[in-house]
Amino acid sequence: MVDTKPQLPDALYDAAQVRDLDARLIAAGTPGMELMQRAAHATWPAVRRRWPDAGTLTVLAGRGNNAGDGYLIASLALKAGWQVQVLAVGDADALAGDAAAAHAQAVSQGVKVERWAGQPLTGIVLDALLGTGLSGDVRQPYLEAIEAINACNAPVAAVDIPSGLSADTGRTLGIAVRADLTVTFIGLKLGLFTGDAADLVGELVFDDLQADPAIVSETPTSAVRLNSSNLPHLAPRPRTAHKGQYGRVLVVGGDHGFGGASLLSAESALRSGAGMVTLATRAEHVSAALARFPEVMSAAISSANQLRALIEPASVLVIGPGLGKASWGRSLLSAAASADLPQVWDADALNQLAEGLASLPKDSVITPHPGEAARLLGISTKDVQADRPAAARALAKKFNAVCVLKGTGSLIADADGALVLCDRGHPAMATGGLGDVLAGLIGAMMAQKMKPFDAACLGVWLHASAGEQLGKIGRGLAASDVIPAIRLLLEEQQPCLH
Repeated sequence: MVDTKPQLPDALYDAAQVRDLDARLIAAGTPGMELMQRAAHATWPAVRRRWPDAGTLTVLAGRGNNAGDGYLIASLALKAGWQVQVLAVGDADALAGDAAAAHAQAVSQGVKVERWAGQPLTGIVLDALLGTGLSGDVRQPYLEAIEAINACNAPVAAVDIPSGLSADTGRTLGIAVRADLTVTFIGLKLGLFTGDAADLVGELVFDDLQADPAIVSETPTSAVRLNSSNLPHLAPRPRTAHKGQYGRVLVVGGDHGFGGASLLSAESALRSGAGMVTLATRAEHVSAALARFPEVMSAAISSANQLRALIEPASVLVIGPGLGKASWGRSLLSAAASADLPQVWDADALNQLAEGLASLPKDSVITPHPGEAARLLGISTKDVQADRPAAARALAKKFNAVCVLKGTGSLIADADGALVLCDRGHPAMATGGLGDVLAGLIGAMMAQKMKPFDAACLGVWLHASAGEQLGKIGRGLAASDVIPAIRLLLEEQQPCLH
């Protein structure tokens, strides 16, 4: 798969960390006005490259440094021969510091500034309203201005971050600008990649504003963004390899009427390199499993005692897909929870965990979607989505496990607070069964001796990237379609042989 993603840094920051980095750059000798000029010179070419023939720019400017960037961009557009209008939302006289200097410079160069009064927005609309400092919900007059931007049907570019989008969480703070292009500076904000961000950011362009790498390297980060160059590494195999070296995954699930979920997990584990795969499921699903993949040892299980005999030779257990919450599933989960081996818990295993019906073994990975995460934390799904990074970290800490919080901008957290983000994926992946595929995939990585956190990171990236590749075909993606794509992508990224 050819990587068409823009080359962006790995490090992700929260708003406070970016402000700290900005302050340290200024303290080290780069004036704030110089950084503002660099931001303008980064944004204007990106706007012109995206819309070379537009010829008209309307800037909506607030009262902070974000507005200062907007005034300087307006100057560059005017100098290039574009028609430019700047609409000041709020009192331009309240500008201070570098933002006031930028306003004065723009006016001295002929940029016309009017107070925002609901004027029509024409040409390319530049959002220079609120920036990364916003924490509470958007208030007037910015709320009305953002409503006008979203209703104008004109192309929209955002300076640093779409106004109203939380730089820390990706949550919409009441209302947010829907941008076609966002040009962001100095450090990538975590909120640009998770939560609501995917529908608001548009094309993302990054410029570090020539920040001193030494200062950047000393600044703490909030998370790391996965890409093909920083993935955990699955070692190549010697030519003398045999199946016993690559683990035995035991997949447990598939109560009456839910056999497909466990079959998908088992097939995913098989195709992702596990040495051996066993499926423990209801008797009614065994014939289908044997017909679909005779390589998987499919066993009819009716009791926890029967399951314990299969657990003993296993190296990794994947439990939950199609497990149900009836007595059969509860008894099997109880047997699994008492086993001293690495495990992946998904779906109904998580629902039972939330109800206190089982305890999670050590070295486990949990893979909740936002609804399951909410039940596990005893909060609402809305609360989870309002701060996905905090929810992922809270789950990892609560259960002393690796947590994969699924969704747009999937997050992987460990109990020590480490956080990794995957910005791959495609809306076509909004279909049943893909979580079952992911659970089996992570189990297979763990069976091949990857640590749980590394297995989750590699598994999530492979799963999302394969889905993104297939999603380009359009709607109708089936979970089983992704399994062979994962296999091909894994070989492309990390070959079986040197």
